Amino acid sequence: MSSETLRVVEGLPGGPMRCGEAGAPPGSMQGSRVLDPAALGQALRQLVARSEIMTSRAVVAAGDAVASFRVMSFPRSATDADIDAAVRNQLDLGTSKMARRHLEVPGAAPEERAVFAAVWDRAQVVAIAESIRLAGLEPAAVDLKSLCVARVLTRDSCIFVDLTSAPAEVVLIDQHVPRVWHAFNAETDRDLARSIFDALRPVLGLSRRSGGAGFGPSSPIVVRADPPLVSGVATRLEELTGRGVLAVDPPPRVDPAVRYVPYLTCLGLILRRSG
Repeated sequence: MSSETLRVVEGLPGGPMRCGEAGAPPGSMQGSRVLDPAALGQALRQLVARSEIMTSRAVVAAGDAVASFRVMSFPRSATDADIDAAVRNQLDLGTSKMARRHLEVPGAAPEERAVFAAVWDRAQVVAIAESIRLAGLEPAAVDLKSLCVARVLTRDSCIFVDLTSAPAEVVLIDQHVPRVWHAFNAETDRDLARSIFDALRPVLGLSRRSGGAGFGPSSPIVVRADPPLVSGVATRLEELTGRGVLAVDPPPRVDPAVRYVPYLTCLGLILRRSG
């Protein structure tokens, strides 16, 4: 549920999958934010039926615009209580309208623990859950789009550029963990390579302070585009950045009937569930 687009996938890696997509009803979403759960729920109900999906539970990917995250490092000796307290201190926005969540992730030095901490718009989580229930499904969990993408990409460290999103998005991924997210307006009718390059600058600047040992000068730019990025734009972007520019690789064990580029986020949700 992002960029006013709804996509659903049912199945497990290595097995058959069912999928479907539809636009959100006018006025029901603004970008990735849910404005009208009832209208959205009805559209989801119709999409699920049309896609012949039979499950009764749903894991949902929400756009990163409804949350803020960071990766924090702690000594290996830190207790769960120590981490809870530090996350509350770092992500305390002084309002009860936000909810916090954190989980341990790979990528830490041997003597440290790495924690992915996020703060969510509580009202948006409630609205998302309500729309899922109105679709006749039980919401099992809400995940961030960037986490799903980082999970499913075959490159463990890269800069992910999503040109299928509106606005476009950049995610710096280090060892399958998102470190920095940034949205920008891709100027497709002008110099697209320059537009992407300008959007990468703040992301690369923040990466120097975000930690992580996997991301480096050889980490490529992976572009999600439908239709694919034309070769001239990719070549110019390589010249501007000094990095290789690649298309998204097919995730392993995905049903060939599923177009993996538009359904990439959903496939990351399936990996979360199966893992």
